[in-house]
Amino acid sequence: MRLRDKIICFVCIVLAVGLFIGAGIQLDSINRQRQDMNLIIDTPENIPPSLAFATIATGAFRGLIVDILWMRADKLKEEGQFFDARQLAEWITILQPRFASVWEFHAWNMAYNISVAIPETRPDQRWQWVRNGYELLRDQAIDKYKLKNITLFRELGRIFQHKIGGVSDDAHKYYKLQLALAMEPLLGSADNPYFDALAEAPLFWSEITNDPNMTSLITALKSADKAFLDDNEFVSNYLSLRQNSQRFDPAAGQTIDNFRGSEALNKFDIFAKAWQLRKVWKLDPVLMREVNRSCGPIDFSDPNTHLPLDWRHPDSHAIYWAVKGLKILAQEQDREIDSTETNADRIVFHSLQDLFRNGTIFIYELQLPPTSPDSPEQPQERILKEVFLRPDLRMFEPYNTSVLTTLEKYKDDGDEGRYVSLQNGHRNMLKNAVNSFYYAGHKRQAQKIYTQLRQLYPLDEFKNPIVDEYVKERFKEELDAIGINDAKEMITMMLRDSYYLYAIRDDDGSFNSEKMAEQVWNYYQVKHDDPEFRINLPTLPQFRSFALRDFLNDQLYPPYLRQTLLGRIRIEKPELFKQLEAEVEKLRKQSEQVK
Repeated sequence: MRLRDKIICFVCIVLAVGLFIGAGIQLDSINRQRQDMNLIIDTPENIPPSLAFATIATGAFRGLIVDILWMRADKLKEEGQFFDARQLAEWITILQPRFASVWEFHAWNMAYNISVAIPETRPDQRWQWVRNGYELLRDQAIDKYKLKNITLFRELGRIFQHKIGGVSDDAHKYYKLQLALAMEPLLGSADNPYFDALAEAPLFWSEITNDPNMTSLITALKSADKAFLDDNEFVSNYLSLRQNSQRFDPAAGQTIDNFRGSEALNKFDIFAKAWQLRKVWKLDPVLMREVNRSCGPIDFSDPNTHLPLDWRHPDSHAIYWAVKGLKILAQEQDREIDSTETNADRIVFHSLQDLFRNGTIFIYELQLPPTSPDSPEQPQERILKEVFLRPDLRMFEPYNTSVLTTLEKYKDDGDEGRYVSLQNGHRNMLKNAVNSFYYAGHKRQAQKIYTQLRQLYPLDEFKNPIVDEYVKERFKEELDAIGINDAKEMITMMLRDSYYLYAIRDDDGSFNSEKMAEQVWNYYQVKHDDPEFRINLPTLPQFRSFALRDFLNDQLYPPYLRQTLLGRIRIEKPELFKQLEAEVEKLRKQSEQVK
């Protein structure tokens, strides 16, 4: 090698060493900037092993590998190989864990695209894919990888609100039922003191095992059934025992009976349910209590008190995740409001609106004929459970307060189009609320809302100050464009108004309200009859029983008025009373089973 070439090689080596040293000096500064820009998702000692391996193994080729996996996953989805597509989706999220759009896309793909590719005759499999979608966001992106992007919280809330809470999927009733049945043992009849106890429950298993009052219960259960020997599964097995003791040794059930009513059992029961909410549902009871206090239905006997949300309802979960995302976003300094934050706000008050229109959940049990005697299996009684949703007028004030607060937030943000859009939604909701309260017989409240509507939005359509005339005129206009939610809401409220008028002995008014409800039901069934199950209305007898229950539980009506109603129906309409009595008895039995 010539001297010139040696010199060139030496200079290149020295230059390379210098560049490496310079890069090393800049490394600390670069890492600090990555930390400041939230590009580091976890500390090295806590990083998931799968992510650590993927980061080291793929190196500079990670982007190319991700592109190939994206194309492969899309092809597998089109070919119907859903499980393989899901596995690839998990790999992609491991390789690109910092990008919210990756998690958002794959969650949406599973919950919306893959789920509906399965026939509606297999709703259980559809539901599994919907669960895969929201669990990917909730359990992986948010809980495991600690991502704090508002997009993830908004998308998670949207799955609960739209996919599970809406009617766009043929299997939506099955989704609602599964969510309700899963949450019912934990929060089926929870009141405010119960949520206080959940929020104050111990966070760690060691706090329970070190409590002398708990030791005897835990020891007794471990002695009764070996399933309780594993501390990691103790809580889940305990909750299973409380729901179905036949799965365990009879001694375990006897242990519960021995401790029934004791402070130890009550305290452990609260701990177990709070533990399940935190570990399985990723719900913080402290934040749940806060959401209840701001978004829960008002107590008509004390309008300043908010009752807990019904956490069996998907919209309650949607509100929770949107609120949690907005809280994280509020911690950012010098942020500018963008469409993602606006959409998260919309999740909150759209869910509150949904709860106003469909916030009361009733799980109706239908007894089916037993299986065929010719079947090799022993004929058994079959029970079909079905979810019905009804309006909850108590949700109007939480909705109205939330929207007015949000409007103030966007009033001076510089985007007039966004502000006007929010105003339009609020105005339309106030119009619907006027009708709902009016048809339910609460005309004073309807007039109050209508007065607010006229003050906030002084338009020609509200020029008539009398609510009665406004409602009648609007009814004529809307009957031609009535939808499924409006139909259910209108029929129920008209029947409630009919019961109210009958109780105060306005028989003509009661008759007119009932006939109007029947006309709306018949009109809707004829004009919008659809063979698809999701669009059908409940039967009129079911509507009557629902409306009667709502009337009897409505605290705005005095007790004597409700007693008068039952007395008149019993004496003057014995056949109707028998039908309603049978429906109410079913409701009573179900309430006892829930407790």
